[in-house]
Amino acid sequence: MSKFVHKEEAKAKVNLTLDVLGLRQDGFHAMKTRMAPVSLADELEFYTADAYSLECDADGVPMDETNLVSRAVRIFERETGMDSKWRVKLIKHVPHGAGLGGGSGDAAAVMRGLNKLTGAGVSHDRMAELLSEIGSDIPFFVYESVCDCSGRGEIVEPVEWEHDVTMLLLKPSFGISTPEAYQAWRNAEELPGVSYGKQVFSWGEMYNDLEKPVFMKHRFLAEMKCWLLAQAEVEGAMMSGSGSTFMAVVNEADAENLLKKAKQELDPTLWGRVVKLGGDE
Repeated sequence: MSKFVHKEEAKAKVNLTLDVLGLRQDGFHAMKTRMAPVSLADELEFYTADAYSLECDADGVPMDETNLVSRAVRIFERETGMDSKWRVKLIKHVPHGAGLGGGSGDAAAVMRGLNKLTGAGVSHDRMAELLSEIGSDIPFFVYESVCDCSGRGEIVEPVEWEHDVTMLLLKPSFGISTPEAYQAWRNAEELPGVSYGKQVFSWGEMYNDLEKPVFMKHRFLAEMKCWLLAQAEVEGAMMSGSGSTFMAVVNEADAENLLKKAKQELDPTLWGRVVKLGGDE
């Protein structure tokens, strides 16, 4: 009988800064970004089994070998020479197509879990190197800390983070294609009346070079940013990564009321979640 043996959290992320530096010879865009885990996470449960299998509680998630979780499992098997005889149950809380790194975080979490369960002793740096094969942002999730990332995202440097920052994450019902956002970056122009500049706080900065191309195609997101910045309780607001999620810096006491107001005045179908930066509750 299958027995539960381990649970691994896969925290979502936000991009606090994002500089797009240009197109590389390999077809990826060179970039610099500071990414932070947040206190919103998928869960991966590991059960004993005769062979590896993956199941998920959410519709629309591929359960075949194209899933990033399964691809990470196969890379771990190749690296260690061990068969992964586990039934992995993926419990989704991070929305898809949100710029929050849900699938990438799941891939890093399954490798961390396998490393613990097998005692294989694969280092964090080696796991990050292996996972860069299947996604530019996956190495970040290995470290479970605020990191500065460069190259195409695979060069990761953890940074000290001792700040208490609350954010309200807001996502409309549609997602954004990350490749399309990057492809449109070079020729993107600013929309009049929209603020794209750096926002400065005691704990750092927020800015995002992908707002220009994404706002050109999705004007509602530009309106959403303008609305958030106009709210008295919002200290700063910006799109995370390639979107479509927005993050608003708020006091914890104001967050739920801001979510209600956003649903009333912007879009009743908005998904929202109050989170802490750094991944702590």
